[in-house]
Amino acid sequence: MAIEDTGFLNVFGGGADCYVPDFIGKGGGLNMTCMAAAVLIAAIYVVMTLCKEAARRKKGIAHGSPAGKMVTLLVLTVLILWLGYKLASYKGIPTVLVWVAAVLLIYSYITQNTAIGRYLYAVGGNEKATRLSGINTKMVYFFAYANMGFLAGLAGILTVARASSAQPTYGQGYEMDAIAACFVGGASAYGGVGSMAGVIIGAVLMGVINQGMSIMGIAANYQRVVKGIVLLVAVMFDVLSKREK
Repeated sequence: MAIEDTGFLNVFGGGADCYVPDFIGKGGGLNMTCMAAAVLIAAIYVVMTLCKEAARRKKGIAHGSPAGKMVTLLVLTVLILWLGYKLASYKGIPTVLVWVAAVLLIYSYITQNTAIGRYLYAVGGNEKATRLSGINTKMVYFFAYANMGFLAGLAGILTVARASSAQPTYGQGYEMDAIAACFVGGASAYGGVGSMAGVIIGAVLMGVINQGMSIMGIAANYQRVVKGIVLLVAVMFDVLSKREK
């Protein structure tokens, strides 16, 4: 079933104009709004990283080499600016990227700075100990499943908008990519471990693998085999690393 609502398509990243308008530039050359957003994001990232490191050193809990951290900070900052430049050289910021960024920022804050976020990690690590410590694990599960439903619905909307049509078969096979992205990104089979940054890395890696196999013309069945092997290796690495500890 084709979707003809251009407003819906543009908002959720499926229409011909599914890019954030250039509010700063005049429409020629680089998208200045995209470049300004990239510079702002890089600046915020640098400031937040330096403030976090300063707070850790003040508390005496800093670890790692300062030089190594500065190199990492520099590389990531340059990567953000480079990505912003590449987007600005094309059409600017895709609308769907705004939705993805909003979800990542919101849930990164929830998992790192709220009590319910810490409860999620605690229940994933040891549900019995969490329940015995006085935490209502049933409410934590309810919160987790409710958010899973919300995110699944949002993913469905973005998928339908991207395809500009709706079919009941859309999304088949995505569960393998989602699970693999989590494990590749650092989530543990034992629970209680994981981060939004790791999920981004895992999702990017799975996207590169999928795109590469599509360009090479690999059959769909063999693509599933490759992704299954990637997932299996990630789980085996996690299990073996935990066993060594």
